[in-house]
Amino acid sequence: MPELPLVEKARKEAVRRLKGRRIVAVRAVRDPIMMPGLEPAQVVKALRGATITGAGRRGKFIWLELDRRPWLLMHFGMTGELVYRAAAAPVPRHWRVDLELDNGICVALVDPRRFGRALLVNDPLTEPPVSELGFDPYLDHVPGSEFVAALRARRAPVKAVLLDQSFAAGVGNWIADEIFYQARVSPQRRAHRLSVAEATRIHAALLDVVRIAVMANNDERKFPKTWLFHHRWGKVKGARTARGEPIRFGVVGGRTTAWVRASPALG
Repeated sequence: MPELPLVEKARKEAVRRLKGRRIVAVRAVRDPIMMPGLEPAQVVKALRGATITGAGRRGKFIWLELDRRPWLLMHFGMTGELVYRAAAAPVPRHWRVDLELDNGICVALVDPRRFGRALLVNDPLTEPPVSELGFDPYLDHVPGSEFVAALRARRAPVKAVLLDQSFAAGVGNWIADEIFYQARVSPQRRAHRLSVAEATRIHAALLDVVRIAVMANNDERKFPKTWLFHHRWGKVKGARTARGEPIRFGVVGGRTTAWVRASPALG
């Protein structure tokens, strides 16, 4: 599933490619799963003729800012993305919304599995679902003491807490696993049983992992070679980290989880 760094990459690309362009044509499908309550004609009327002035993001949500309201708000779900092409090229498979710009470029929201969303909203930050999100670890400054108190107030496994978008917007499965590896805390621990020192390490690791991944533009080749990320995929038997630590696999908070029991702190 696209997580914060990938969605931020998509936002930057949208600004680079779309800012200042006028939408000259709009195509949309009727999809009550991805676009509940929206008819294609509504999407066309709202977007055609508008000029794109920027793009915003919070958590895993991204939106196009226009010179009028409403704006197009999107969530990529598990398999969604924005696909760019020349207007003369065929529309990609699994498209849901397709915009043609005044410079002959088109951008389509594509989602094969249809777990994403496309909505029209007047102000993303003050309307659900974005207004219901927790803090964004890249955009928002949350003091360590405030984070520690909020985390230790929860009783669920700490990984489940970090994956709760109403707590930390944009954190997904691989980011959470990396955080616990860097913080030397088991993802199975109950949040309210964490020490202040453990919760503080989780906060620091959260900020570092998100910052590094965003600065790398979500290019995994630029992630630190010591990260768990490079070795956590596929539940490979005998998998080890770059440091030679055995990787354990299981399910925590309903999600496949990779972690390392490399020291007493991980017990």
